Amino acid sequence: MHDDDIANIMRALGHPVRLEILRIMATQQQGQCCCGDVTESLPLAQSTVSQHIKVLHDAGLIERKPHGTRNRYCIRQDRLAELSSAFGGLLKGLAPSAAGKETELA
Repeated sequence: MHDDDIANIMRALGHPVRLEILRIMATQQQGQCCCGDVTESLPLAQSTVSQHIKVLHDAGLIERKPHGTRNRYCIRQDRLAELSSAFGGLLKGLAPSAAGKETELA
């Protein structure tokens, strides 16, 4: 995963409502839900929830599956696994080296 991908995903996750949407989706039966299911769980207008879902979709964190006249959404576990691995590597790369070379700001 490239730095641009990580940054794009982190921007999508940078809003507390989007984090809550992912939590709601993770607890849904069969791992899928529609926008209305999410709206019922949040004190927000359907249009607002729809906009947040679009951001998550555009970042590749959820996928849309047509279901009759509605769309159902589910979390892309593969993308979360990629992000977890990439983010762990990023944080490890930013940590002080094992040789004890810690830097201090003057």
